[in-house]
Amino acid sequence: MDALTRLHRSLAGGDDDEEQPEDSILGDTEGICSLSPVQRVYGFAACLVAGLALMILSLVVFIRPIKFAVMFTFGNILAVGSTAFLIGPSQQLRMMLDPVRVYATAIYGGFVFLALIFALWIHSKVLTLIAIICEICALFWYSLSYIPFARRMVSDLMRSPFSGHRESHSHERARARRGG
Repeated sequence: MDALTRLHRSLAGGDDDEEQPEDSILGDTEGICSLSPVQRVYGFAACLVAGLALMILSLVVFIRPIKFAVMFTFGNILAVGSTAFLIGPSQQLRMMLDPVRVYATAIYGGFVFLALIFALWIHSKVLTLIAIICEICALFWYSLSYIPFARRMVSDLMRSPFSGHRESHSHERARARRGG
């Protein structure tokens, strides 16, 4: 088994040792898409590079929030969608709609939609920038869902400066009551 097939199987959730049944995702993508594993990696790389290029180039037109929002959002969609080349579009959708990340996916998709609506139809620079900031935060949270315990760690890190402050006051009050 070549390295690209192993990569595809690991990304699709398959095991190297077990043979993939015909109704598995590997068989599913083979029927839908006739791309070879090498072509899939090229498609992934092309979409990812194009998406990242659009996101970086959008910074050039940052002073024009509407153009920035359109370029950034389409770049974002290309970058996120690039993994569909590796694992197939149906597996990509299944992973995005997994119970662990379905809310993050919905929030991300909602802010992508809102950013485009605010930029293309409403032409509100303020609302567009707010939607883009929320889109970035939602994408960050969505991306964390693929890393085990990452969301909990980030949540704890975000809470610790505030909860630590309250804990120190409660410890001080407890010490004062004890007389020490």
